Amino acid sequence: MVTSSARSTARRKRGSAKEVVGVDGLLLPPEDAALRRCIEAVCAGTAVPSGAPVRSVKASRSMRWYAQSDGAALVVAVARRSAFRERDAERLLSLLETGRGERSVAVLLFGARMHPTARKRLEEARVVVHEYPECAGFPETSVWGRVPPPEPESCTDARLRAHFDSMPPAAFQLQAPFAPTGDQPEAIEQVVQSLTDRRFVALKGATGTGKTFVMANVIARTGRPTLVLAHNKTLAAQLFRELRTFFPDNAVQYFVSYYDYYLPEAYVSVTDTYIEKSASINEDIERYRHAATRALFERRDVIVVASISCIYGLGLPSEYLRAAKRIAVGDALTPTALARVLVQLQYVRNDVELERGSFRVRGDTVDIAPPAWDEEDALLRVEFFGGSVESVAYIDRLQATVLRRVDQVLTYPARHFLTPPEEHERALQAIEREMQHCVSRFRTQGKHLEAERLEQRSRNDLEMLREFGYCTGVENYSLHLSGRSPTEPPDCLLDYFPPDWLLIVDESHVTVPQIRGMYFGDRSRKENLVRFGFRLPSALENRPLRETEFWRKVRHCLFVSATPGPMELELAAPALVEQTIRPTGVLDPLVRVHPTRGQVEHLLQEIEARVQRGEKALVTTLTKRMAEELCTYLRERRVRVSYLHSELDALERVQVLSALATEACDAIVGVNLLREGLDLPQVSLVAIMDADKEGFLRSETSLIQTIGRAARHVRGEVVLYADTVTASMQRALQETERRRAIQEAYNARHGITPRPIERRTGAYLERRQTHAAAATKSRHPRAETEPTWSRLSDDALQAAMRAAATRLEFEDAAAIRDLLKRRREGDRSPE
Repeated sequence: MVTSSARSTARRKRGSAKEVVGVDGLLLPPEDAALRRCIEAVCAGTAVPSGAPVRSVKASRSMRWYAQSDGAALVVAVARRSAFRERDAERLLSLLETGRGERSVAVLLFGARMHPTARKRLEEARVVVHEYPECAGFPETSVWGRVPPPEPESCTDARLRAHFDSMPPAAFQLQAPFAPTGDQPEAIEQVVQSLTDRRFVALKGATGTGKTFVMANVIARTGRPTLVLAHNKTLAAQLFRELRTFFPDNAVQYFVSYYDYYLPEAYVSVTDTYIEKSASINEDIERYRHAATRALFERRDVIVVASISCIYGLGLPSEYLRAAKRIAVGDALTPTALARVLVQLQYVRNDVELERGSFRVRGDTVDIAPPAWDEEDALLRVEFFGGSVESVAYIDRLQATVLRRVDQVLTYPARHFLTPPEEHERALQAIEREMQHCVSRFRTQGKHLEAERLEQRSRNDLEMLREFGYCTGVENYSLHLSGRSPTEPPDCLLDYFPPDWLLIVDESHVTVPQIRGMYFGDRSRKENLVRFGFRLPSALENRPLRETEFWRKVRHCLFVSATPGPMELELAAPALVEQTIRPTGVLDPLVRVHPTRGQVEHLLQEIEARVQRGEKALVTTLTKRMAEELCTYLRERRVRVSYLHSELDALERVQVLSALATEACDAIVGVNLLREGLDLPQVSLVAIMDADKEGFLRSETSLIQTIGRAARHVRGEVVLYADTVTASMQRALQETERRRAIQEAYNARHGITPRPIERRTGAYLERRQTHAAAATKSRHPRAETEPTWSRLSDDALQAAMRAAATRLEFEDAAAIRDLLKRRREGDRSPE
């Protein structure tokens, strides 16, 4: 790392008029001010690494690139043990050949020696070279170097700003059956006060202390449109349910990735294997996404609970708003004209069956299936008479009865990504120019296979875009279709919020690193596609936000976690608010360490003891294979257990967690999805297998978070199966004992007796029924008869199944058969 003397010298000489910068001995001419500032930032640890200047070439891991935001200077930091030789210099110059332009370039060697011939070659190319032989690696980037100041409000699009200013004010109406107690009132006051004059605030709260309730009070007190960021879909669904309970009269929305299955496009050059993109879109989640963006444009009392997918490109919000069609009673409009407008908004005509984002025309009536289904699963019906709109109403999609009539309605596009008609041809021409340039370059380099591959694919996509306005992988052309510059970040959900929005990062110790890693993971995959002619270089700009771009959009942020990371603590210092007391008086769980010998039999006994008391258990393992085998063993021993893993889609995962509140499931076995944030008050036992295996899943933070899953039960216990007590285990045990001592003292001082938390029931998310399922339910109301079936014996169920089959009621017979099968297996499958 850079030595303390080097850093102090860099800080001491920052802003100095001298020619010596960074460390003593590095001389730069006065006219290279941009290069001087960039080197100073690198040496001081405030510079942020960027990508290599040539997008189609992947730089060596020993190189780290730093570029000025205005593109005037480029610094290449090299950290390696071997000498930097002439061939390394030639490779570096080849990387700089296209991306250098008029920029000044410097090479800084940290802990490496440069061969004289390599130095001479670089200096001939006007590259400044300096060595730091006493350093052992790259200079550290400070937190504030990665978090730039927020962009001014004037950068907001003028059309959007005018629309947000014209929206009527609306207040959040917090409805809770209880008032803040314990240390919640003080925490709420401190957070609200800090957010008025600080950009970052951290709330460190033990599990079960009511952090979500504090978040709800902060939202109600500040009155700002709020984005609650979670690190996975399951936690986001739980937060969505809780906040919707606190704010039933406000717009609480859910925004996560709509893929149930996603295999990204990739190319493995070593084996010459091309992997085509394969994905399965969840229609239910897609309607939640459209509901979120629609609410942000219609009201101010909006809370959007989102996963990290919200930093991916979503299309221009100004174009999304501009394209929306207002339909009012009395408008001079015909069914044909409305159909033409809907096609421009990317709706699909379907006169047989209406699905999300489609419409049908029947005489003087147009039925529209909005992309965001209403709670009553309604269709929008527009009736015409005499060349004008006669009525606008929402109708029941099955019975066609009128639910409510409206004077006007704003119909939003069926897709978020839109290209204005006047910009479409310009975008196609830009794509073709880029394709011709890249094909010519490939052929000049003798790469005829790559040139032919790129030209064929690009021309096919251009033909599809001209004829249908859409093609497979259209997102890879988002740079041209949106008309933005390569230096501009893509528009995402954050740009749909008004300028005064508030960000709340839940479980920030996991979510914040995700923001930093998304960009680099996406780019590393696409660079190979570009290099071998599968995609144009502009496909690299279909990306998530960089870390610096994300934080420039954030003006006020609240970090929430039981174990905040070092970045959050540094950003929020000294505005750190701590919660330790639970409103119910429940203490942190007792933690026991049990040897691994006979651990499975011991675990079975612990689970059976909880089942007899009507309590639940969670078990975490290190690997999926061990979790599967343990789940199979417990099922064989008649334990009603479910397996929670990444192969279940987002809605199936929350169904598994919801089943834990019923008699259908007594335990859940998982690997990493049972760690943070899950609100399961019925869980009294948490078992951690292989607790002494140091690593990510058994670090201090992970152990504290996992222990917290039992902190909502009065008799909460945690069993760590381990043969030794590691340093991480010791720190986790000490932190648990510290919190437990504070809680016991508080209860004794106020005469509080711990009481159980009221159990929450109901699904986290609602799924839309298909037409066939809804029709079947109306004929065979199994929802009402299943509770009756569950009280029957196996013999009585066998007789009922045969009787239903005799009456030709095969749906009921199949449901009874499945119930019998679940009883035999001792498990209710989430599928």
